[in-house]
Amino acid sequence: MAKTFMQMVQEAKAAVPGVSLVEAQRLFQENPDALLLEVRDAENIPADQKAHNMVNISLGSLPIRADLEVPEDRRDIRLADRSRQVITTCGVGNLAAMGAKLLKEMGFTNVSYMDGGMQGWKGAGLPTEWSQCRALRGSIKLPPLFAA
Repeated sequence: MAKTFMQMVQEAKAAVPGVSLVEAQRLFQENPDALLLEVRDAENIPADQKAHNMVNISLGSLPIRADLEVPEDRRDIRLADRSRQVITTCGVGNLAAMGAKLLKEMGFTNVSYMDGGMQGWKGAGLPTEWSQCRALRGSIKLPPLFAA
């Protein structure tokens, strides 16, 4: 029987735990080795939805990049440790849940998805690369180009 996208999302969410935005931020503060894995295609990630130290591997590439049996040049070394804490994310959490389920099926033992995704992260006022750049831009004082 054919499944819809949302049916697949619901199955994924039932198979892996979701973490709240606050819980995700706490986990990253407590465990600097934890990996925030963005599973959207790079061209679909708005500049204001990129968190510091976020790693981007699209959902379509994830099975290859996480496979320890493919040639080394096709793998992502950051996914070699199956016990590493990995929190997947995307825009709102649906693709992230599917990515987390995929990693769990590949033997990852400490994987979850961020409920609310990067839209929720940004909406909660949590730091993004964009917000950090804007803050930095406001703190830099440049000399005038022309003196009066």
